[in-house]
Amino acid sequence: MVGLFVATSATAQKRFDFATDVDRPGWQRVAPDTAYADAIGYGFEPDGGDGALFSVAIAEGDYRVTVWPASSAPLTVWAETRRLMRRATNAPVQFTVNVRQPGLQPVPANAPGGSAVRLNAREQGSRSWDDRLTLGFHGPVARIEIEPVTATRLILLGDSTVADQAGGDYASWGQMLPRFLDDGVSVANHAESGETLKSFLTGLRLDKALSQLRPGDVVLIQFGHNDSKAQWPQTYAEAGTTFRAYLRVYLEEVRRRGGSPVLVTSPHRRTFGADGRITNSHGGYPDAVRAVAREQSVPLIDLTMASARLYEALGAERARLAFANEGNDATHHNAYGAYILAAVIAEGLRDLDDPIAGHVTTDLHLLDLDNPPPPEQFDVRLIPARPIESPSGS
Repeated sequence: MVGLFVATSATAQKRFDFATDVDRPGWQRVAPDTAYADAIGYGFEPDGGDGALFSVAIAEGDYRVTVWPASSAPLTVWAETRRLMRRATNAPVQFTVNVRQPGLQPVPANAPGGSAVRLNAREQGSRSWDDRLTLGFHGPVARIEIEPVTATRLILLGDSTVADQAGGDYASWGQMLPRFLDDGVSVANHAESGETLKSFLTGLRLDKALSQLRPGDVVLIQFGHNDSKAQWPQTYAEAGTTFRAYLRVYLEEVRRRGGSPVLVTSPHRRTFGADGRITNSHGGYPDAVRAVAREQSVPLIDLTMASARLYEALGAERARLAFANEGNDATHHNAYGAYILAAVIAEGLRDLDDPIAGHVTTDLHLLDLDNPPPPEQFDVRLIPARPIESPSGS
């Protein structure tokens, strides 16, 4: 069963039982033909492709979910817009999911600002912004329990290589990252395709992310892919000057709210030179991020260097197996490429002098990027998705 799940109350524990031949007190029994309806607030939806979708209305917040498999077969669990939560398990699993909506607190009379994030056309109807907690499953599920919790938030700010990707074989490291964290952390992925440091401000995305930020939370910041585009005059930021200045603003906004910022350099595009090495298509932007990290004493996770090692280890032809659109997209990753880069991010988190280091799952083993796991043997397949659609940006 592939499922979508959403719960009804921000304050009450919710329990759903799909084994209709068993009557468990306190559990809502759900028959396989229960169609979603607003009147009851839960049920299966018709657009599950080769699986099933199950929905229940829920408020914005963090929720701990426990899933019981219905058999000994391996179970892989996803959430919201294809965020990988747990991979290939046959035991009950727990994880925490961040659910958000685009609304913002009302601004005072005559004050500038807005009432909601300015979502783009691609985000209309997105599971990342609706009033539902979405769970997807590869494998049979017996029961689901959900309860509101207060967890450390790991907030992600960035572009398409970070954002939850809903279409085709596209994936990002941001949507694979929850798999490497325990249920004490919720990943709030505010990244979106095509975004830059400037557009993240003007679209009120930074406002939304900061509104969810609490003391002790960690914020990963990765920009540069699109900021470099001089042909986008409204959002272009020169690497040596304005780009660095905007990064400093982001860092200070996070710090003054008690959060811990971490800078991330952009992963390389798949641009091989004649010598079999990756050429830099990002210009001075990775160095700008590194310079601000040193200047501001902020931790840095260098995905630019890590991605070059990964692609070069695979070689020019096999590196296509890490990229979306069957390797025809040289910027955006598929599930394999996103998963490996997420593991690099998780290793970076484990090395931080921060409590979040203790929430990285113990089954994360040190990656040897010079000898990566074979992509031909990678066994995580994405849940049903929208038809293939290339993310904004390049």
